[in-house]
Formats: sequence, structure tokens, C-alpha cells
Amino acid sequence: MTPRICLFLVLVLFVFGFSLESSGESSTPVFNKGPDSERQDGVPRGKVTRHEWRSDLLEATLRQWYLYVPAQYDGRKPAAVMVFQDGHAYVDEGGDIRVPIVFDNLIHRGEMPVTIGIFLNPGLFTDKIEGRQGWKAPPGVRRNRSVEYDSLTDDYVTFLEKEILPEVGKEHELTADPSMRAICGMSSGGICAFTAAWERPDLFRKVVSHIGSFTNIRGGHVYPALIRKTVNKPLRVFLQGGSNDLDNSHGNWWLGNLQMERALQFKKYDLRTVWGEGGHSGKHGGAIFPATMQWLWRDWKKGR
Repeated sequence: MTPRICLFLVLVLFVFGFSLESSGESSTPVFNKGPDSERQDGVPRGKVTRHEWRSDLLEATLRQWYLYVPAQYDGRKPAAVMVFQDGHAYVDEGGDIRVPIVFDNLIHRGEMPVTIGIFLNPGLFTDKIEGRQGWKAPPGVRRNRSVEYDSLTDDYVTFLEKEILPEVGKEHELTADPSMRAICGMSSGGICAFTAAWERPDLFRKVVSHIGSFTNIRGGHVYPALIRKTVNKPLRVFLQGGSNDLDNSHGNWWLGNLQMERALQFKKYDLRTVWGEGGHSGKHGGAIFPATMQWLWRDWKKGR
């Protein structure tokens, strides 16, 4: 190849690349929210309150948590329950998921039951929490997130059973029907949601996992094989994931979720999956969250 041809090819690549950059084109997918993720006129608003909890069962950790009570709740009938891990990300009305807004809209139309939402953050080893607890622990503070979320034990769901549900139940009537209890999370919170229902289907039978960490952080990669070899449990499972999710020493998140899908399909579970090209974020899960809730609670009036 002559120097003149080489120079020509370099110039072509430079101009072509510059044109793509200048045009604003990007391979990053865009996930747009629909009207059910926005405030609507005439829809009653539920109430969200923030609390703190010091756990006896989970190594004396301290955490912030939020309680959502829909406007339609009057205490005359037990409310359905939905628990969220990394609650700060789900309860934020300006965030990716916007659960209080979605719940308000769907409950108003009768597309899901009157549901009390419990939004839990992971535990911190600290005496107090300054400000709003988010994804990162304060400087010098150790968090217990991976132990609580990634461990394949019943420790976390026992914490829900023995501490959190009774605390909420002091002032609110909560259903004891596991078919009317759901649990949700993203990343390690997603596998945590599955583990809670897998370990205790007598407590939770509806699961939503966004970009779940079904990888070898603390052994979660075994779930597909375990599902195939275990007698079916009465679970309804929703999985969301993306082909550009994480790939690191713990494993490949995308492949882990695909393996979960195949295992649950093999055992004929009540399953829905939504895949895309997104990465490790809540953007896709947030865009489809209203439809996810409609599917999850589709037959709630029949007590399922």
C-alpha cells in the first residue's frame, strides 16, 4: 500500500468518525417513560415517610427506610405488600423507577391492589446516618449490602419477617397471603428478592429482578442448576436485563440472567422476561415498571 493511499484512508476514517460524533449518534439505548410514570391530574397521592431501623438480626446495622401508604388504604382490609431493596433508588420520584407515582396511578385504576410499599436500604455499621442514605456509604462507614443481598440464606427474609413486617404492622393491616406479597430489587437487590421468595415462598410469591446479580459474588451463579433440580415453588418471577450489563471477575450478568430464564422456563414457572441492550442501571427497568406491575398483579382480584 502506497503512502498516498494510507493517508487517504486515514483522512476518510477521521472525517467519518468526526461526522458520527458531531451528529450526536450513540450506541447507548434510550428508554423513555410512559404516562404511568408521571403525575396525573385527579389521581390521589399516597404518603411517603422516612424512618431508621437498628437491626438485632443483621449485626446491629442501622439503615434508613421508607414507607409508602396509598391514599386508598383505610385499614378496613389488609393491604398487599411490596418490599424493595436499595429503597432510596425505588422511592425517588425523580429517579429511574418512581414507584410511588406508578403505584398511585395503577392503584387508582384498579390495575393492582391497594399496596403498602416498604423501601429498605442496606445496613450500615454506624451510630447515626447523616442526610439521605444512597448508593455509597459515608466516608469511613462500612456497609452490609453484599452480605445481606448476595448471600444464599434465609437471613434477610427472616429479618423482614421478624423485624420489618411486624414494625409496619403495628399501625397498618398487612396481608398474610404470600400471593399478595411481592419483593423487588436491582443488581444484588434483585438476587436478594429472588432468594427471599425462594427460601420463604410462604412469605413472598412474587419477584421482580432488575439486572439481577445471578453471578458468583456469594454463590448466586448456582441458581439455574438449583432451580432445575428442585421441586417447583409457587413463585411468579419477572426478570429484566441487558446485553451490555457487567462482565467481571464475579461473572457475566447478562449470561447469568439468560441462564435463569432458561432454568425457569424448563421448570415451567410463571415467568416473564424483558431483555434489551442496556447496561447496569435502572433505566430500562424503570421505563417498563408500570407494565411490570400490570403483569405481576394481573389476577390480583382473584387472589393470585
